[in-house]
Formats: sequence, C-alpha cells, structure tokens
Amino acid sequence: LILYFHGNSRSIKGWGKYAKDFYRYGYDVVLVDYRGFGKSTGKRSEKEMLNDMQFVYKNLSDQYTEHHMIVYGRSLGSGFAAKVASENKPRYLILDSPYYNFRKVVERFIPVLPVRWVLRYHLRTDRWIRKVNCHTYIIHGTRDWLIPIRHSEKLRKINPSKITLIRIDGGGHNNLPSYPEYHNFLRDILKY
Repeated sequence: LILYFHGNSRSIKGWGKYAKDFYRYGYDVVLVDYRGFGKSTGKRSEKEMLNDMQFVYKNLSDQYTEHHMIVYGRSLGSGFAAKVASENKPRYLILDSPYYNFRKVVERFIPVLPVRWVLRYHLRTDRWIRKVNCHTYIIHGTRDWLIPIRHSEKLRKINPSKITLIRIDGGGHNNLPSYPEYHNFLRDILKY
C-alpha cells in the first residue's frame, strides 16, 4: 500500500493520475486531501492536519501490515509523510521534492514578513526525519526553483546511513515523472 500525501496545489482529483505509477507494481494507493483541499473541510491547523494524517495511517495499518505500507510525501506532503513515518514503522518513506522545513521555503519568497508568527503550519521535516526508523528515499530535481535540491541535501546529512538521495539531473519541481530516472527509481524500490 502506498499512502500518498500530495503537494500544495489541487486536490486528490488532480493528483490521482500519479497513482498509475504505483498500480503497475501491484500497489494499492490511498491519497488524502488535507483540510480545506478538495472536499475536505475543517480548519487548517498544523496540529489538526497532523492528527488527521496519523488517523488515516492508523486505520490503514489495521487493514495492512506496516511492513507492506510505504509512506510517500510530495512537496508540501513531505512534511506530513515524515511526521507519520516518525511515529510509525512503515516499510519505506519516500520524499519527492521535500523541504527542510516549511518556514524556510516561505521565508525565501516573503523575506520581509515575520513568517514564523503568521504561518499556520511550520511542518518541521528536519525534526521528524531524525526519528524515522525505516529507510528513507528522497528524490529531487537538480533544477527545482521552488524547493531547491539543497533542502534534500540537508535532510540527507541528518542521517546519511538511512537516507538515500536520488538526484534527477535537470528535473524541476513539477516534472519528475517525465524523467525515466524517476520511473527507474520507483521500479527498483517498489519491487519486492
């Protein structure tokens, strides 16, 4: 089972097309809309959103053994994925174009505001990844202008023996599935 936490834009309606990348290897895929995305309602707060993601994982782990669960986080979803993996024991954690911590991404685009005081959620991937016990795979494009690859390089330095970084040469933020290396990576780690 792949538990897929999507990026910031769109809802699962727009992200569902990526499920086919996992179906071809025999995986079921569960995509989750965060509060305020798609048909999901509720107040967007970090605490509540993280509780929601843990609730989903717990319910899925009642149906699937954790050894057969892979947590996948794409962009914004990488923080949720890291948090869930830090509190559970999935087979793998896969982070696609992750950020070191969400505040650093926002500060890059809005450097004059005191972001830490106005941001609704901080999503500290850097803190949570330290507590992840399964192997983590990070895939990132070398030409990602939205979340530069240095975020992934810093995450890998936290625990290099448990984190593998796959660089997609020339890849941007939203086009990694158009590269054969992306599909080769998925094929290599999803077959077992």
